Amino acid sequence: MGLFERYLSVWVALGIVAGVGLGLLAPGAFHAIAALELAHVNLVVAVLIWVMIYPMMIQIDWGAVKDVGKRPGGLALTLVVNWLIKPFTMAALGVLFFQHLFAPWVDPASASEYIAGMILLGVAPCTAMVFVWSQLVKGDANYTLVQVSVNDLIMIFAFAPIAAFLLGVTKITVPWETLLLSTVLYVVLPLLAGMATRRVLSRRSPRAVAAFVARLKPWSVVGLIATVVLLFGFQAGTIVARPLVIAMIAVPLVIQTYGIFAVGWAGARLLKLPHEIAGPACLIGTSNFFELAVAVAISLFGLDSGAALATVVGVLVEVPVMLSLVWVVNRLARRR
Repeated sequence: MGLFERYLSVWVALGIVAGVGLGLLAPGAFHAIAALELAHVNLVVAVLIWVMIYPMMIQIDWGAVKDVGKRPGGLALTLVVNWLIKPFTMAALGVLFFQHLFAPWVDPASASEYIAGMILLGVAPCTAMVFVWSQLVKGDANYTLVQVSVNDLIMIFAFAPIAAFLLGVTKITVPWETLLLSTVLYVVLPLLAGMATRRVLSRRSPRAVAAFVARLKPWSVVGLIATVVLLFGFQAGTIVARPLVIAMIAVPLVIQTYGIFAVGWAGARLLKLPHEIAGPACLIGTSNFFELAVAVAISLFGLDSGAALATVVGVLVEVPVMLSLVWVVNRLARRR
């Protein structure tokens, strides 16, 4: 491991501090960057995610993708956790904390909106950052691509009905622009670029691909840290102004993330999945497609609603918590 990878948690912690500090010192700059969005997808963050996942896309071997069907266990585990367990445990935790445990400190109207935001996060499995987590646990790039692709296809049909059922509303309008643009920016375009790069490098020498990816990996970590700085800078004012509310929302979200990971890891052990499949399979079920969740929360409840705030807290919580789970996965792998 290089210097960046070895002390990744330190760099991310510094990124969080820097993001909040810079967001307070230069809010205008962060507002300007936040305004550079299309269909609720921030274009600057999209570029940084490109930087993060491009190295993994180069490693995808299309000759091996077709063999994923011979090992369906990891894909089945991901789908069960994402669509049959995660949305419902998220809703249950939201109700437990905001209608019972935190009820003395939160008015009922706000509590309902916080629960709604949590549900929207739970019904939106991650698309882009999955590739980052998979790379950090040395996951199978080919298998991860198939898992993400199948999840995206199911999301087209399942997101609205499950969210509508759990929210108790009759109809949810899926922001197709957000869903499609995110898929194109975060999966299709970097995948095509990775394929083209791999083809060119493979013609040079058998080791050219590995050497090029090794040179890019530090930049992938830089992209991750820069993303953390931006995300926390965007919400610096809210973090300082409403720390108690953010902490209360974060508690069930953190419990949900670690709990879903534990369920996934138990399933992986039961299915006897190898590490390169088990690690990404468990991490895919724990992260969220926050652009979609934020867009739906804003369209249903408004920009300044508790639901929108809850989805934003989900964004802030995700990176540090997911990095801790990356550490856990790598530690468990060494014990095997």
